[in-house]
Amino acid sequence: MIALVRFRLAAYTRSHRAVQPLIGLLPLLAILYAAPVPPGAELGAAADSAAILVPVFAWAARGLLDSEPDEQRMISRTAAGRSEVAGGLLAAGAYDLVLAAVAMTALVLRLSAAPGAAVLAAGACLHLLSVIAGVALGALTSRPIIASPAVSSMTLILGYLVMLLISMSGTRWLGVPLLTWMRDAHHGVLLAELPLITVQSLLWPALGLAGYARLRLTRP
Repeated sequence: MIALVRFRLAAYTRSHRAVQPLIGLLPLLAILYAAPVPPGAELGAAADSAAILVPVFAWAARGLLDSEPDEQRMISRTAAGRSEVAGGLLAAGAYDLVLAAVAMTALVLRLSAAPGAAVLAAGACLHLLSVIAGVALGALTSRPIIASPAVSSMTLILGYLVMLLISMSGTRWLGVPLLTWMRDAHHGVLLAELPLITVQSLLWPALGLAGYARLRLTRP
């Protein structure tokens, strides 16, 4: 499994596709942290970053899963079986974690005051949830699931917009509650609500990843 993950990461980083989500990430971070983060606003800034970066993580995950030619993917699946699907998802998650680390580093560098460890841990947790949601969305819009690049890109964008719309509706269990992350963080209640938010934020990505694995194992 580790060898397969390393193979997928090496192939992706050697391609131009690995640079594309980074190019999308850096301008967003520049806008988010154009001004220093004032004391007391650290968790709100982390929540804003995590919610906004979901499509970047999805873009990176889709790019990694699409970087392998169809013929090579079939050979890998024949040789590795279920491990081929898991290896691709783990590789996508690993690359997204690197992007999340860049985002957290940018946040820390723009802080006006040192926050508590609990605030930094909560910010890291939100970015981890964002990575999981991004990997699920990217996997479900990857070429093995949606062959058309245009339809795939539109579906990825619409999927993210649906997450936001569901978050606005207040029906938090029907999607990843991105706006709830932001609202609770800015109102100072996120730390108390974090266990529940974590469960809510993992439900649909888990179902999405299970659906992706099912489709990959049943399709030719």
